[in-house]
Amino acid sequence: MFRFIWGQLRGRAGRSVALLAGVLVATTGFVVLTGATTTSRLEVTGTVERNTRAAYDILVRPQGTRAPLEAERKLVRPNYLSGLYGGITPAQYEQVRAVAGVDVAAPIAMLGYSTTPIDMPVDLIGAVDRSLDRQVIRVDRTFLAERGLTHAPAKPIYVYVTKHRLLYPRLGDSYEPAAVRYTDGRAYDTQECGLVAREVLPDGRSAPVCDPYTAQLDTLFSLTERQTRRVETFRLLPDGRFERPTPGERPGTRTSSAESRLLLHLRLTVPFLLAAVDPDAEQQLVGLSGAVVDGRPLAVDDRVADNRYQGGLRSRTLPVLATSRPFLDGTLRAGYTRIVPDRSIAGVRPEDLAGTLRAAPATPAGGSTQDAVSAYRRQLATGLDGRTCCFGELQRILQPGETGYDERPDGTLRARTATIDPSVYADPKLATWFARPWLTEDVSFRPLTTVKLPPSQQDARQWKAVGVFDPQQLAGFSDLGRVPLETYEPPRAEGADARSRAALGGQPLEPSGNPAGYLSAPPLLLTNLASVQTLLQGTGPQGTAPISAIRVRVADVDGYSERSAERVRLIAEQINRVTGLDVDITLGSSPAPQTVELPAGAFGRPELRLTENWSALGVASTITKAVDRKSVALFGLVLVVCMLFLGNAVSAAVRDRRPELAVLACLGWPARRIGALILGEVALLGLAAGLLAVGLAFPLGFALGINVDWRRALLAVPVALLLALVAGLAPALRAARAHPAAALRQPVATARWVRRPRALPGLALVNLVRTPGRTLLGAGVLAIGVAALTLVTAAAYAFRGAIVGSLLGDTVSLSVRGADTMAAVATVLLGAAAVADVLYLNIRDRAPELATLRAVGWTDAALGRLIGYEGIALGLLGALTGAALGLGGAAWLVGDLPRPLLLVAAAVALAGVLVTSLAALVPAALLRRLPTARLLAEE
Repeated sequence: MFRFIWGQLRGRAGRSVALLAGVLVATTGFVVLTGATTTSRLEVTGTVERNTRAAYDILVRPQGTRAPLEAERKLVRPNYLSGLYGGITPAQYEQVRAVAGVDVAAPIAMLGYSTTPIDMPVDLIGAVDRSLDRQVIRVDRTFLAERGLTHAPAKPIYVYVTKHRLLYPRLGDSYEPAAVRYTDGRAYDTQECGLVAREVLPDGRSAPVCDPYTAQLDTLFSLTERQTRRVETFRLLPDGRFERPTPGERPGTRTSSAESRLLLHLRLTVPFLLAAVDPDAEQQLVGLSGAVVDGRPLAVDDRVADNRYQGGLRSRTLPVLATSRPFLDGTLRAGYTRIVPDRSIAGVRPEDLAGTLRAAPATPAGGSTQDAVSAYRRQLATGLDGRTCCFGELQRILQPGETGYDERPDGTLRARTATIDPSVYADPKLATWFARPWLTEDVSFRPLTTVKLPPSQQDARQWKAVGVFDPQQLAGFSDLGRVPLETYEPPRAEGADARSRAALGGQPLEPSGNPAGYLSAPPLLLTNLASVQTLLQGTGPQGTAPISAIRVRVADVDGYSERSAERVRLIAEQINRVTGLDVDITLGSSPAPQTVELPAGAFGRPELRLTENWSALGVASTITKAVDRKSVALFGLVLVVCMLFLGNAVSAAVRDRRPELAVLACLGWPARRIGALILGEVALLGLAAGLLAVGLAFPLGFALGINVDWRRALLAVPVALLLALVAGLAPALRAARAHPAAALRQPVATARWVRRPRALPGLALVNLVRTPGRTLLGAGVLAIGVAALTLVTAAAYAFRGAIVGSLLGDTVSLSVRGADTMAAVATVLLGAAAVADVLYLNIRDRAPELATLRAVGWTDAALGRLIGYEGIALGLLGALTGAALGLGGAAWLVGDLPRPLLLVAAAVALAGVLVTSLAALVPAALLRRLPTARLLAEE
């Protein structure tokens, strides 16, 4: 039998080589492509494990603080801590620390926003005309934020420069506003203008240079820095220096100093978010002490300094670490105008000053622009013991809540505006040192409340920096695994469309300094828990449960793996069981871009469409499960396509030998022997193809950059043998059961139930119906290829944006896209080859019919169009079926069927039709080789 099989293979060398090539291509393709998918999976799991190590693995929050939108989308909004104030007691914190397996438990207690001034000195010496006896420099301020889109003019500041002598108040042990003694020894009434300098006029009299700021002190709580007015007075000395008033030793007194520069100290009031931490736990979590760049680290035993003075005044100073990076997008622009009044402005009431100067000659005298970050850093450079650094008030502490959203049909979130109770800002009971930030007049997105501290008329509450820390020197982790819950990460939002990107100048939107604004800055002031508990004593629920969240790092966990995930899950369940607090597993999380619409602001900022990174929980688990399902799907699809491709080739070979097999049956060969003959030929070819595939797999894998394992390469032999036997089983059974008279039948049946066609497309459909098995086989192979490509595209879509929607998913999609696409494209090409094979067999079986059509006048072009229509019909049947199967697989893989995937499936189906149309050109070109005369003679 073997010798007979070998003789058959040698006698039909061309057909044997063609079949051998088919088995070889299928087997080698299977080995290499499965190697590619395996390599891809290893790369994915490695990428996930390397990029999912964050500062902590579990986030513990007060019960019921998880927003509905978070639960719906399995996301955590960025800087959510800025809207969470207390809720966890110290006892619950100790319970978390006591759970077995907890390596670090770092609490954080958000207190709220404290305002601090940023000094922005401007030198006006270039605006001064030294020849004038007196002059006024008007400084017109414009505040800008949000990349300059938000801009608002402010009340002007006037700098009065005179060559006349100035007098300054000197207070004694008692203070009588109606009789304050000045440096000339005389007493003056200061009730109208306050403790201001007095100018000596040419006639010897003196008059006060009224400063409207002194009149605004009692109503400062109701004003923003944009609404404050000031008049600064300087004397131009004969030596060219400038004499200016400076604070005296006693409160409210003034003395003078002479400087070579004319410096006006403008001020930008900014809010800093204050939080309390456990310094030791924070050091273990992110290395807080190592990030201190000036001063000293915060200590666990630091306490509030409580000082008492005569008259009942009490000063309470909170020790803090201040940030070296304020993360503020703010700018102050100043324009200078020199005004020459016709007389002294001494004695002019503040409300009349602008009218008095309106008619005076005015000359532009330059300007300057300063940004908040640079000014803050210059302030830090003066040192912690300097006059301007680093302190702030705690008289009024603002606590912003959460931003609300409306969800659009396309998934876009639109931020809701919030209405602020004016008493939050304008409460006369809350004595304050500074006017509130100007941006508090802008549109608000967060509700605001104040910390209910005890009455402060006799208390001066403030914070003072003991050190400065740099957030960028804290322990860093992979950008792909970073979550917005990284406590000190500044939020940024990129423009999501061309209009928004153009408005932002291609830069991200950053926190503006509005406590109720959309983007909230991270904690920039840090104190210890002991101090904040002292400060909050007697304030109600927050005083007894001051901790806002606990960040937990689990021992023996270093990146995502199935073992680590299970360990973290068990500890998270234990924390929830012991404390009753809400627990989020942050291990394996990644930033997830969300599209947010931001309504227009009150000071010129247009409506913006932004992309903001939220935190997607469980991304690593989703990705690894998806890539496992994708690998299994691709293994199966590649195997099935190879098997069908071989089955079609063996069937073609059996059909080609129908007369020969019929003769063998007439000579008495039993059916089992005829079947064994077919299977023997196929098995021998499969064995040879497997051995050749072992040798080809390594160089081909090396050329494609795929690691082909030797064990998988050796599997090529049994795989090739098995594929060949399975593919040849059905044709062998069909050959064994064939009747000897079958050789006399037409190979192509007549479709009697089909209407007579009137055009070439109809005739093409009829021809396909005449060989239904062959047609369904070719379309089926193509359908599987299209389904595979659709499935791969869906997997990339899931990784990139629709379901997982994370930066980690983006990176994973890059690592899987090449190998998966190669596997899917290979299946489509095998499908196209099967379609071409079907068309070739149709041409060969219908050769007499085609010769007859040519004889009656059909041109080769018409016959070629007929074959082309058959190819297009086959392509449509296979591509549409494959697209439908691919969408079903995508829904299983992704867990949803987003609308964009429908467009993807349509595009892949169209590509499949185009490929099969091109494949149809090959058999159509064979029409010219038909021996018309011989075929007609044989017919």
